[in-house]
Amino acid sequence: MSGTLNKLIDVLKQDERLVIDGKLAKNKIVELALDLDVDLLKLLKKSKDLAKIFFQELDGVLIFDKIKFQSFVSNKQFLPGSFTEYKNKIGLVANQQYLSDSNEVVLAFPYKDCVLEGGQDKDDTKRDEVFWNETLAPDEIDRLLKPKVLTNIKKYTADGEQEIDEIKDTNNLIIKGNNLIAMHSLKSAYQNKVKFIYIDPPYNTTKDTFNYNDRFNHSTWLVFMKNRLEIAKKLLAKNGVIAISCDDNEQAYLKVLCDNIFHKENFVTTFYVQVRYKNKTLSEDNDYQKVMECIHVYAKDNSIFKPNKIKEAYSLDKFCHKITELSKGSIENIAGKKVEIFKEDDYKIEKIDGQIDGLKETWATGSLIRQGGTASEFLALHLIDRKKQDGLKVLYKVYGMGADGLGYRYISGPRKASAFRGKFYSGVPLAIKDDVISGNYSKEKPIPNILYNFLDYSAEFGNCRGEGGVDMGGGKKPEALIRYLVEYFTNKGDLILDFFAGSGTTGAVAHKMHRKYILIEQMDYIHDLPEFRLKNVINGDKTGISNEIGWKGGGSFVYAELAKANQNFIDAIQNAKKTEELGVIWEEMKAVAFLSYKIDIAEIDKTKSEWADLSLDDQKRFLIEVLEKNWLYVPYSEINDERFNIPENVKKLNRKFYE
Repeated sequence: MSGTLNKLIDVLKQDERLVIDGKLAKNKIVELALDLDVDLLKLLKKSKDLAKIFFQELDGVLIFDKIKFQSFVSNKQFLPGSFTEYKNKIGLVANQQYLSDSNEVVLAFPYKDCVLEGGQDKDDTKRDEVFWNETLAPDEIDRLLKPKVLTNIKKYTADGEQEIDEIKDTNNLIIKGNNLIAMHSLKSAYQNKVKFIYIDPPYNTTKDTFNYNDRFNHSTWLVFMKNRLEIAKKLLAKNGVIAISCDDNEQAYLKVLCDNIFHKENFVTTFYVQVRYKNKTLSEDNDYQKVMECIHVYAKDNSIFKPNKIKEAYSLDKFCHKITELSKGSIENIAGKKVEIFKEDDYKIEKIDGQIDGLKETWATGSLIRQGGTASEFLALHLIDRKKQDGLKVLYKVYGMGADGLGYRYISGPRKASAFRGKFYSGVPLAIKDDVISGNYSKEKPIPNILYNFLDYSAEFGNCRGEGGVDMGGGKKPEALIRYLVEYFTNKGDLILDFFAGSGTTGAVAHKMHRKYILIEQMDYIHDLPEFRLKNVINGDKTGISNEIGWKGGGSFVYAELAKANQNFIDAIQNAKKTEELGVIWEEMKAVAFLSYKIDIAEIDKTKSEWADLSLDDQKRFLIEVLEKNWLYVPYSEINDERFNIPENVKKLNRKFYE
């Protein structure tokens, strides 16, 4: 325990108001501090060491820094380790805020890539990683979300790498960089243009094979998702739709978040996906085996969004009945309609081969009887109760009803005294009859409702490891699943966005199915996974859905990166192996990096001994945190700044893209 903390605890214990059951009451301490309680301030001022930390002198007057004091007391159980103490001493404390603060931003950069290291062949042998996840308050955000310079731009075709002088809206695009910042950079060119967004974000578990940081605390994860879904909504076309994969660790909270962002009335459905075989033992340590995931689907505007229902050839098989009137029936006016009533011996119903002039037999029951103006409703309202009057097994010919051009509808009454149902007989609707005869009509199948939205892709998940020629282990989605979604929600030429590109499955499927796409990925494995995979697709990849759809190769994509500023230092810090390397990086940072306004360089340099006591990981965390996050990448507004040395051809390309 630090000397400062020990001293503060000893001082605060002198005030009996702050001690409950022998322990300091943190909430009470903070409450009195924010109220500038005179007795508390006097107590703190008595200690010269504490007074130096929590008071500032201005024109001979001591001013209490209540925000600094609150941050110190509220930090990490009031018992910080060496790293937290060091940050407090320097004055670099990031207050964790909650979802209710709608303007904060979670950058959520992974501190290290969580891919398998050399010699490892199982996900569960990955070393325990440390991640940097910083939350920025609104007043800390200056140019963070402004458009950024795009650089290292290349086009890839079957003929290899090509230089280009313009990014066209017809290009497929892969962008390397933070997905939140990248999406804000895309806003000027792609707002209201994306037809379908599919994302497979980190699930916020402690044991996830996905190659991202998925160890956020609950509130941070929700803010992290909120930031990205808000800009995603702006990119969606008016008739666009977003699908988000998740498991039960956060899916309920994610749905509430989506209800707030996209609004409840724009909820489309939730698909429940079996991702593992039920009889496969995943871990004997678990009482319950997770075999299901879900996909929440929201439209930008449900009033104009229309999914692509599966079409099937219109079948005449059910039009297999023929009704013959053997004698004339009695005529009555029932509910304003002319009705001819045939007794059992006055008509004959026989089965025939399905044909264009045949009749289809339908039970009038369930939801059908609630459809206004239909034969089912007429039967339920006006004919069922005529059993005593007309007898059983009668046939009603109701004139002025039906859309099959016959001018009437046959409706059969109950065949038993206890029955409350009947049937009606209809022909092929007149409006489609000619198209049915010519073979030009197909029928749309309704998408199953939520109770039946169960998709079994356990086999595909078990066999997708090598799809596309890349391996991402358990975090990879099979092409068959993404194809299912793409077929429902897009058409050829539509634009698809995936800002958690991962192994590149979404891009591969979109490419093979002749959709345009934008992929965003921050990790360095973008070259080994999505970029490499899409090159394979162009060259005729035979895995995944290729054989089913007859994929032969072709097409192209454009690769680009967000031009790095402070991000270059983050990369160097992450790759450092020794404290000495970090020391060299720190000296360079002092010279050319954009540093946080919160820090005092001279004060940091005075603490070399305490710096040396930190672990290598904590040293890295600290150096990353002192970097100003508004300057992670080069803003487009600063493209002419000589410090960034942007080539003229890159400047020209960016001007065409943004202007």
